[in-house]
Amino acid sequence: MIEVSDTAAEKIRSLNESEGDDNRGLRVAVVGGGCSGFSYKLEFAEGPGEMDQIIESNGVNVFVDPKSSLYLNGVTLNFDDGLMGAGFQVVNPNARTTCGCGESFSV
Repeated sequence: MIEVSDTAAEKIRSLNESEGDDNRGLRVAVVGGGCSGFSYKLEFAEGPGEMDQIIESNGVNVFVDPKSSLYLNGVTLNFDDGLMGAGFQVVNPNARTTCGCGESFSV
């Protein structure tokens, strides 16, 4: 379902360690909004929700709710620490269009 790249997994582990909690996971969700119709929401969570899928990828846990899983099949989560800024990037092969900033998409 979701693949976490080496650099993204390293950043997730680093952020968890800085908070003193190695057991947290990353919640990845798709929400309505943005200029293309949908946008991604990333946040750390102490554990999965009742209906969440738990995906272990590259040594980190990712939590995905059932609705979001419909849009996240085959997605890769990357982390870029380049000169233009640092941040997580979602590479979604299911997206037909994306906005210029890459933060929203449509299917």
